Amino acid sequence: MALGRTVGCLENCRYHISMPIYKIIFIFFCYCCFASTSQATIKMHWRFCKEGSTQYFSAQVPGTVQQDLLRHHKIPNPYWSTNVDSIQWVGKTNWIYQTQFDYPVQVHTKKRIQLIFEGIDTYAAIYFNNILLGTADNMFRTWKFDISKLVKLQNNVLKVVLYNVDQRADSIAKQYPTVLPCENTRNFVRKAQYQFGWDFAPRILTLGIWKPVTIVEGEEKEQVIAKHPKVALIQQADSIGSSFYFKINKQAVFMKGANWVPADMFLPAISHDRYRHLLVAAKQAGVNMLRVWGGGIYEQDIFYQLCDSLGIYVWQDLMFAGAMYPSDSSFKQSVFAELKDNIKRLRKYQCIVLWCGNNEIDEAWHNWGWTKSYQLSDASKKELWNAYQLFFEKEIPALIHQLDDRPYIASSPKIGWGNDTSEYTGDMHYWGVWWGMEPISTYAKKVPRFMSEYGMQSVPNKKSLIKFLSNKDLHLAAPALLAHQKHATGFATINAYLKQENLTYSSFDTYIQATQQLQSKAVALAATTQLYAAPYCMGSLVWQWNDCWPAISWSIIDYYGAKKKAYYTLKRIYNKPIKTK
Repeated sequence: MALGRTVGCLENCRYHISMPIYKIIFIFFCYCCFASTSQATIKMHWRFCKEGSTQYFSAQVPGTVQQDLLRHHKIPNPYWSTNVDSIQWVGKTNWIYQTQFDYPVQVHTKKRIQLIFEGIDTYAAIYFNNILLGTADNMFRTWKFDISKLVKLQNNVLKVVLYNVDQRADSIAKQYPTVLPCENTRNFVRKAQYQFGWDFAPRILTLGIWKPVTIVEGEEKEQVIAKHPKVALIQQADSIGSSFYFKINKQAVFMKGANWVPADMFLPAISHDRYRHLLVAAKQAGVNMLRVWGGGIYEQDIFYQLCDSLGIYVWQDLMFAGAMYPSDSSFKQSVFAELKDNIKRLRKYQCIVLWCGNNEIDEAWHNWGWTKSYQLSDASKKELWNAYQLFFEKEIPALIHQLDDRPYIASSPKIGWGNDTSEYTGDMHYWGVWWGMEPISTYAKKVPRFMSEYGMQSVPNKKSLIKFLSNKDLHLAAPALLAHQKHATGFATINAYLKQENLTYSSFDTYIQATQQLQSKAVALAATTQLYAAPYCMGSLVWQWNDCWPAISWSIIDYYGAKKKAYYTLKRIYNKPIKTK
């Protein structure tokens, strides 16, 4: 975890890879690469520079440009005070990563030799011994290149050129024939969407080789689908509306849990210990489901390994959120490859019980006023909605069902919270409290079949605040504090609810306590009501379990791993036996 003004992104990440199917020749680690073949130990070093410069610096792989610049003191700590604004230039620049190595094995082997990048963020060109191997344009994909005829015994040079994301995205968007509703051009980029800025996250467009790089010999074999519990999502019409609940091995299970977001803006910074801390805390709180939200990433294997061992079910969104996406063939082919890579990787984990196509796109199309605000013609509306239905309701589920037999739904939720039907049918994201400014007492009345999002903001503990704010900034008008509140009306909304609930404060310290009491009171009423409504309601997932940076947000556990008051409230509620009617 980060201490003082040190960003958590500087934690070393060591990835332990088990690949029994074929022989690992070497693995690139964070600082430099140490691995062995049957013949020799290979030592390698990565370095990086700004495109056009001749001044190189040592680099860490896996990692990001921002982490490397921070390590060399070329940028300030982006999490401290208002510094995040001063590093925006990094994501608008092209960068070069390069390494040189010997390959002390029999070059004339008949075995295929592949260079494999498990993740490149995001647009890149890959050169090996001055030959262009190919390009990358999707951070969620695995990229494989045959170097059998190019590899040498000595002085192999591997170079990766990373390109400005904004420039590429804007160029693609300008050429696209139809206006696609979205607040920027993030929907054209297969990159973690929260990194473009969200109401709990800053805009930090990372670039880098964010996952391990390997060279392997031999042919890969298809991964075997591991056995998993028999999972069913029951959506049946009844006298009230339509049910929405999970059966695991034919047993109905009430899902008590939360929504999971990436645990850092700099993804390679998330150590195994940090995953373990957050997930063990979830288990201890009685959580039995986490929803991996569609604006983040398909999580690292350690996340699913821990969920398997802890008995935490995973609702897995695909990485689409709150926008209409392109429907051209090149975009779709990239997504289909992305899905194949990730579903094949993840299907071995028993914890996964649901694949969900996207976060809130169906609701947004019908309720967010897109057709008016983007001035869509009747022809455009028909085209976009037909394309959405084809992609998320036909093509994607057809592909998933070829790879895995667990349930799939196209979107969460199916019906927006402003429609009364959402209380009786399917899952619900209830934001009448907070976005709609309805009183907290409304949680006692608005009870859906499955609550997959709801929440209330609070301010982190003071011990956490002083890790990213100076003492002079510990007041509500401080620009530094405001920089860490990414909801447009966040503090005004908190203050309105404090007034509604008669929660007073006389100092900044008591303000922190009041906001945490507010959040605790809100989640207590919501969670208790939903649990007591079983079997009518069969799920309660609070937004959000964790944070991606030091923030004033809806998190139950803050960026530094500190538990807010609401954590202990949920722990008390979730650990009680559920009494169904």
